[in-house]
Order: sequence, then structure tokens, then C-alpha cells
Amino acid sequence: MTPEFVDIDAHAPLLGLGGEPEPAWAGQWRKYYGLDLGRQLEQRFVSLQVPGYQLMAQYFRPRTATASILILHGYYDHMGLYGHLIRWATNNQLAVLICDLPGHGLSTGPRASINEFSEYQSALAAMFELARRLELPQPWHLAGQSMGGAIALDYALHQPDGSQLGELILLAPLVRPVSWRKSRLLYHSLRPFVRQIRRARSVSSTDLEFVDFLQRDPLQAQILPTAWVGALERWIKQIENAEASKISPLIIQGDEDQTVDWQHNLGVLEQKFSGPKICMLPGAGHHLVNEQQAYRQMAFDFIEGHL
Repeated sequence: MTPEFVDIDAHAPLLGLGGEPEPAWAGQWRKYYGLDLGRQLEQRFVSLQVPGYQLMAQYFRPRTATASILILHGYYDHMGLYGHLIRWATNNQLAVLICDLPGHGLSTGPRASINEFSEYQSALAAMFELARRLELPQPWHLAGQSMGGAIALDYALHQPDGSQLGELILLAPLVRPVSWRKSRLLYHSLRPFVRQIRRARSVSSTDLEFVDFLQRDPLQAQILPTAWVGALERWIKQIENAEASKISPLIIQGDEDQTVDWQHNLGVLEQKFSGPKICMLPGAGHHLVNEQQAYRQMAFDFIEGHL
């Protein structure tokens, strides 16, 4: 049965920072995704306006937070799938800021599509501005899963001084997806005729309960727009030709990942960043923030050891 919050208009009225009461759907959303973290912290939905989109964001602030982490989700994902990471962060006295990226979750935009990857940078810039308005404690760490990792590394490569960053945390980061050459040829053959194809699902985690939940998640897009693939193709060229950065990111990668071409990607990241710290998780799949508990714990322990 589809939960009621799927049919709500998340942007009427606009949510801001003026102390307005949250609408009823906020509680329904939190209950459905297991993200009602109680009175031990401040938790609130906020709307972000960026060119062409209205984004829904949410922050979680423990009373004794000493730093913050901004989270960028993966392709087809949304805020509701990041409970494990959010709980780990708040339990470690990190304030959390996360948003649904354009075309995902409760944010506006054609589903799972984008004109150019630079639009994701506009979303990230709005998150940094919101962090400033909220006076979230610094340093501000930046964590990205898969496509979110692509957005984070893109930002880092074009911010060589890392002035706004604490640690850069890349979880199964996207540079190229698996079978990219084949996908690229398919894209160029289909582009003149179709705007989208049906999404091909893969098993992204060894946590089968999570995989089953994704099949039922009402906020999952069921299409792959050709516009997104074209934007990805242009972005890959830009990233692989970008100047190197002095930043040393934390990179976590499973060796059973069937979503990104992780061997190629790690080679690119080792060239682009200075001495990246890499944590390999033997047997882990792609969706590392929703892997089995043992894998998640190894990933979180690795991150915690560097914060």
C-alpha cells in the first residue's frame, strides 16, 4: 500500500527557517523511513531554492554537535535511504545536512534526470549556504555515495584550497559506471528516438532486506532518461581531464560492486588526489551506506578514525 506522504505537495507552503510548524506529512515520512530520531536532537525539513529547482532538505543537529557532515545521495536515491549514516553521524556528535537532489525524492525536476552535472553543484552550493545560515558547527565534512561521490569529488577538484571542507568522504564514488563503453554506444544509438528507457535494476547490496525495500520504495524512479546519460558522458570527460588537487579524500569501496567501474575509478582518483586513503571492503556491494551491518561498521570505523 502506498503511504500517504507520496501524494503530498512538499512545497506548499514553502518551508523555511522562521519557526513555521512542519506539515503533517513530515511525521509520516519519518515514520516510513525510520528517521524520527526523537527529542535528543533538532530535526527539521527546509526548502532550498536553486535555479530551475526547488529542493527539499533536512537537518539533524545534536545539542552537543562539534562538527557537521553534508551528505550527497546516489542516483535514484533520496534522503530516506540514509538512516544508517545519519544515525552514525548524530551518535558521534555530528550535525547532518542532507537534501534530495534535483529530480529525486521530494525535490522538483524531471525524475532521475538532469541537464548538466553542473546543476548538482548548484544544489551543493545551496547546501553550503544553508549550513552557514543554520550556523552548523565547523569543520564541515562532505560525504557522497556513488553519484553523490561524483558531485563531491567534482566540487573538491575545483576547490583546490579545500577552504570549506573538513574530510572528503567518497563511498563507492562514480566516475564511470560498469560497461560504460557499451552504455555510451547504446545511448548514442537511442538518443535520436527515445527520451528514456526502463530502468534496469541490479542487486546493489548484500543486505537483502534493503534490496527488498527498494523494490517497494514509492520514491524510486523506474526510468533511465537519456538526458542524464548524456550529461554523465560530458561530465566524465571534464573530470578525467581536470587538474589534480592537493586534497586527500577518504575512499571506501566494495570489491563486489556491480554498479560502478571501481577499478578504473580508483585509478582516476589516485591520479586526481594527493595520497587518497582507500578502504577496500572485500565482498561488499555498491550501496555501502545500506550494506550488511558488518560492512557498514567497517566503513564507519574507517571514517571515524580520520575525523
